[in-house]
Amino acid sequence: MDLNPSFWAGLGCGLCIGLSVFVLKKYFGSAGSVANTAKAIKKFASNNEYKLVLVVRTDLNMSKGKIAAQCGHAAVGAFEKAQRKDPEGLKLWQFTGQAKIALKTDSVDEIKQIADNAKKMGLITSLIRDAGRTQIAPNSITVLGVGPAPKDIVDKVTGHLKLL
Repeated sequence: MDLNPSFWAGLGCGLCIGLSVFVLKKYFGSAGSVANTAKAIKKFASNNEYKLVLVVRTDLNMSKGKIAAQCGHAAVGAFEKAQRKDPEGLKLWQFTGQAKIALKTDSVDEIKQIADNAKKMGLITSLIRDAGRTQIAPNSITVLGVGPAPKDIVDKVTGHLKLL
């Protein structure tokens, strides 16, 4: 039987599409309905990157180690909230590299305003208050986690801030 190149190209494309749908069904849960798979494909096709932003207060003069620990608290808190509130978005963030961006502010008022704006936009937030056992006064707000969420939405709330 003499098969032309277009046969092989068609077979290859069919296998790729079938495998992709299978993987997406497995990755996005056992529900695996056509609607869920289509929804996942749409999100991937949108080319929208996901990220988690960590807004750090620089006016507290925390050491590098303290900043790292507080950012860790914010990242874990945001992850846990995302598991409950937006598991699909969390999986997309995980699947696309788990981008984390550290930004800075020098004001407790600004960090509170960013948190309020993020909540109004439906974004996940994780506001960290220090226990006060080491460098910082008890109950001081140190870091705000925003996301994980689509980059363009997070940027509407945090895009004006500078990198830490």
